[in-house]
Amino acid sequence: MNFELTPEQVQVQDTFARFCDQRIAPRAAALDEAHAFPRELFEELGRLGFFAMRYPEDVGGVDMDLVTLCLALEEIARGSMSLAGCATMQSLMGTKFLHLLGDADIRERLLVPALRGEKVGGICMTEPNAGSDLGGISTTATKVEGGYRLNGQKMWVTSAPVADFFTVFARAGEERKLTIFLVERDFDGLKIGRAIEKMGVWALPTSELAFEDCFVPDSHRLSREEGDGEGHLRKLLAEIRVVTGALAVGGGRAALEEAIRYAGERQQFGRPINRFQAIQMKLAEMATDLEAARRLVHYAAWLKDAGRPHMKEASMAKMFASEAAATVCDKAARVLASYGFAMEYPVQRYLRDIRFTLIGGGTSEILKLVIAKELST
Repeated sequence: MNFELTPEQVQVQDTFARFCDQRIAPRAAALDEAHAFPRELFEELGRLGFFAMRYPEDVGGVDMDLVTLCLALEEIARGSMSLAGCATMQSLMGTKFLHLLGDADIRERLLVPALRGEKVGGICMTEPNAGSDLGGISTTATKVEGGYRLNGQKMWVTSAPVADFFTVFARAGEERKLTIFLVERDFDGLKIGRAIEKMGVWALPTSELAFEDCFVPDSHRLSREEGDGEGHLRKLLAEIRVVTGALAVGGGRAALEEAIRYAGERQQFGRPINRFQAIQMKLAEMATDLEAARRLVHYAAWLKDAGRPHMKEASMAKMFASEAAATVCDKAARVLASYGFAMEYPVQRYLRDIRFTLIGGGTSEILKLVIAKELST
């Protein structure tokens, strides 16, 4: 692999780095404290073309590769993990199946404005008894005249309080296999439940969601056939894991940069603490772990872009990057010592938010099983 970025990739990276420094980072703390969806910045990302990066021009996309998306996401996450989480959902899971499986009306009415940031999409997979185990999904879709009736409960639905539409996985047909449906916010029987209070990513709204005899017309069954949902999802899983790795690298970078800044200013025993070997070693370890994580993420993305097998590498990248970033954030808090425990400093937010990347895209325990399976085939 050639690790040298193309001029276009450098331009994208620079654009989102400036956007982070000028628009996101100065407002990140206030957004977090407000516990509210970052609507203004979300719409600005739409105008910058972020949501359209992985889509073709015929739906308003700009047709960029996964490496480029990772470069942009890393910068967004460096500024705010909450905004980066919203952006990831919108640019991938929330809109992908509309493009792959939706008809012309769905694309024009929902997908195209979503790629501009004018509508918000979400995805509904996790349930009270179904997380990593897709086989545990129990939401049902019963065929009726003209469509289906959905019944069930979903958990951890990102952007649910503000979403205009949802991609929903439910069991349909005689064999009750996973099938993909599109549910719009105004459909009867769709109930937005309680907000889930979280330890981090406070500006990323997350809620429960219920379907109570919710009617979904035949035109909104995205699956070509009943029961093909799991196959479509598994094709997207690797990409989800790669971008989650990019989020982790961005969050870790924010923590490292704050630790470097603080260590250069904080005086102890008559000199800055970055002159002490104990601090120097921590900073060196943090920087090395993040660079290794970034390389793994970019390599997995490059494999995807090249059309080569990449499930093992995507799982490795996500697992290593999220675990490394969590360690980096912890070490940053230790560099700041008591100030790493103070709410007035951003390190506590980085430390809380980074745990989001440990869960999204699959836990490290699940990913180790995936990697082991890939090694034996």
